[in-house]
Amino acid sequence: MIDLTLSEEQLSIAQMVRELMVEQVRPRTQEIDELAEFPAWVAELFRGLDLFAVAAPDAYGGIDGSLITLCVVVEQIARVSPACSMIVGVQSLGATPITLFGSAEQKKNWLPAIAAGKKMVAFGLTEPDAGSDVKAMSTRAVKADSGWRLNGRKCFISHANIADMVVCFAKVNVGGRDQITAFLVETDQPGFVVDKVEHKMGLRGSPTCSFVLEDAWVPQENLLGEVGHGLEILLATLHRSRIVSASQSLGVARGALDLSVAYVKEREQFGRPLAKMQAVQMIVGSMVAQTEAAGCVVYSAAAMYDAGSGSIERFSAMAKLLASEAAMDVSTSAVQIMGGYGYMVEYGVEQFMRDAKVFQIFEGANELHRMAIARDLFAQG
Repeated sequence: MIDLTLSEEQLSIAQMVRELMVEQVRPRTQEIDELAEFPAWVAELFRGLDLFAVAAPDAYGGIDGSLITLCVVVEQIARVSPACSMIVGVQSLGATPITLFGSAEQKKNWLPAIAAGKKMVAFGLTEPDAGSDVKAMSTRAVKADSGWRLNGRKCFISHANIADMVVCFAKVNVGGRDQITAFLVETDQPGFVVDKVEHKMGLRGSPTCSFVLEDAWVPQENLLGEVGHGLEILLATLHRSRIVSASQSLGVARGALDLSVAYVKEREQFGRPLAKMQAVQMIVGSMVAQTEAAGCVVYSAAAMYDAGSGSIERFSAMAKLLASEAAMDVSTSAVQIMGGYGYMVEYGVEQFMRDAKVFQIFEGANELHRMAIARDLFAQG
């Protein structure tokens, strides 16, 4: 039996983050969306409350190091601003491969600064012709003197334009065979060029970029893990990060639910509040049930990960699938029951619907997760 009860410390952190987001960020969520830029002032607020510490282990300045605590923080941020939840989410995504596979020196050099929010990190996997099919990547690394030269292009990389370092994956030729390998690419080095910032439907306050590697120099000490172990590194990272992504989706669903419930309690039609109407009650009841069910799966998966469960691949996929579907369904229903007002920018709920869509796509499209869940089940006999 998995105990999903949050500790007093976790509940306190959740309340602190909730208050910060409602009081200081919610009044400016429309501004964040319209500017479509990284909200550096929000990152500064997070630094002030030491929220980046949830991205790293205790030994390197982190806060308890548990995935559950990270999910609690990310959910509460996303409940007000999904775009701002990417600030902590991407930091965690970039820190995870270093935590799991980094050398003692790499952990010492990077994790304390990541935990303090002094260094920003991103995750460079996707390419124009290699999305879900990661083995089709064309970025290459060639041994050169006391390091490596990387050449290639990455796309749809969150926060590449503000990152100090990107965990980047490239192919290395070993004995005539290409083997995926991970590198820590420092963005201030010659040869690393961000050449495009995407204009997006949602999560507009979280920059998504393309970057080019043109003989980008990576010293030998920035090789992450061993040559040819990149696939192992990225899969282990994604099994964890998909649960974080699921907690973001859960926050989206809760945020859309918050706004729509407040609206139907006050809005009157035909002489009575919408909340008194049976048709509205049926929609809201489904929204609540779907959100709570997703929450149970998300935190069960996080608890299993923290406990070292060997079944994490399937449960990570289920959490990501169910929570992102809930985010899309609940936010769409929220717009629907608010009618014309739900479609208007000033009421905020349409932003949740736009933000929700990408959670069904990134970190593995949901269609792939459905297949992965079934294949894992069949493999069990």
